[in-house]
Amino acid sequence: MTTDNAAPATSGLASVEAEIVRACRDARCERSSVTLVAVSKTFDTDAIAPVIAAGQQVFGENRVQEAQRKWPELMAAHPGIALHLIGPLQSNKAKDAVGLFDAIHSVDRPSICAALAKEIASQNRRPDLFVQINTGEEPQKAGVAPSDADAFIAACRDTYGLTISGLMCIPPADDAPAPHFALTAKIAKRNGLTQLSMGMSADFAIAIALGATHVRVGSAIFGTR
Repeated sequence: MTTDNAAPATSGLASVEAEIVRACRDARCERSSVTLVAVSKTFDTDAIAPVIAAGQQVFGENRVQEAQRKWPELMAAHPGIALHLIGPLQSNKAKDAVGLFDAIHSVDRPSICAALAKEIASQNRRPDLFVQINTGEEPQKAGVAPSDADAFIAACRDTYGLTISGLMCIPPADDAPAPHFALTAKIAKRNGLTQLSMGMSADFAIAIALGATHVRVGSAIFGTR
C-alpha cells in the first residue's frame, strides 16, 4: 500500500503518542516503560519513511518475507531502527527471522523453540522472545492455552535454553480485552516475566493500565489497510 501524503501517518503517530502519555500518567508509570511498536505490515517504504522521520524507531511486521523486502534498505538508511515480528512464525523461516528481527512475539510451539534455539546459537544473535498466549483458546488462532503456559515457558527455558523476555496476547475480537490482558499479566508475574506485549489500536490504553510494556499499533498511525 502506498500513500501520497505523509501527514496522516505523522498526525496519527502524534495522536497515539499523546494517548500513550495520558495512559501512562493514569497508570502511574513512566512513559519510558512502554514501547510503541508501529505496525507497518502491508505498508510500503513511502508510507513508513515519514514515520521514521517523525522519530518512531520500533516497527512491527507480520510476515518474514514482507519484512525482508522492505526493511534491510530502510534499516541501513536509519541506524537504530528495531524490528519486531508480531505475526506467526514458521519453523523454516526461523533462520531469516533471527537474522532480521530484534524481537519475536509469537513463540508458541516446540518446533519453533527448537528452530529458534538452533539459529540463535548459529548466528550468535539473541532477539527478545515473547511467548504468545491464546487467552481466548480460539482454535483458529496461534498461541499457547493459558492452562499450558507455565509448562511451555519452563520447556522454553529448560529444554531449549531460550531466554524468554515476556508474553504476548491478542484478545478475541468480540470480547472485552481487559480480562485477557489481566490473565496474561498474571501468567507473566508467576513466571517471573516483566514484559507484556498487549494492546492494539483500539485498546492499547486499557493494556497500559493493566501492565503492557509493548503496544502494537498500526491503523491508528498508518490508517486503514
